[in-house]
Amino acid sequence: MNRRISFLVVVLAVAGFLTVRGALSQVTIQPTRKVIKLAGGPIEAPFSDAILSGNTLYLAGRIGLDPKTGKAPEKTEDEIKLLLDSEKDVLAAAGMTMDDLVYVQIACTDLSLFEKFNPIYKSYFTTKDYPAREFIGAGSLLRGGHFELQAIAVKK
Repeated sequence: MNRRISFLVVVLAVAGFLTVRGALSQVTIQPTRKVIKLAGGPIEAPFSDAILSGNTLYLAGRIGLDPKTGKAPEKTEDEIKLLLDSEKDVLAAAGMTMDDLVYVQIACTDLSLFEKFNPIYKSYFTTKDYPAREFIGAGSLLRGGHFELQAIAVKK
C-alpha cells in the first residue's frame, strides 16, 4: 500500500510541476500598436491618420482637400482623386494597398454624386474583390468637402 501511495505522490508531483511549467511558459502575444501620421497634411488636428494594431489598420476619416489651399477643389472629380490618393498614402505608410481594405464608409453631402464617385473609386483597385462599403448622406463636411472616407484594412 505504501508503494502505491508513494507512486501516486510522485506522479502528482511530476504532473503539478509540468502544469506549472507549461502555464508559465505560455507567452501572451499582444498586438503591436503603431501610429501612422503623414506629414504636411492640409489640416493640423488632434488625431492620427491611422492606427495599425497587429495586421489591422484603422483609418481616420479623410476629406479630399487640396494641400495648397486646405479646401476642397471646385471640380468634384479632383476632390475624389485627392481623397483616394491620400488614402493610398496612408495605406502605403502601413505597407498596404487599396486591395487590403475590408470596409469603407463614405459620407457624402450630395447623394446624387454617387454615380460620379463609383468609377473613380473602382479605378483605385487591382482586384474585383472590393471591400464592403457604405455610402451615406451627410449634412455638411469641413472645408467645403463633399466626401469623407474612413476605412479598415487588413494586411493580406
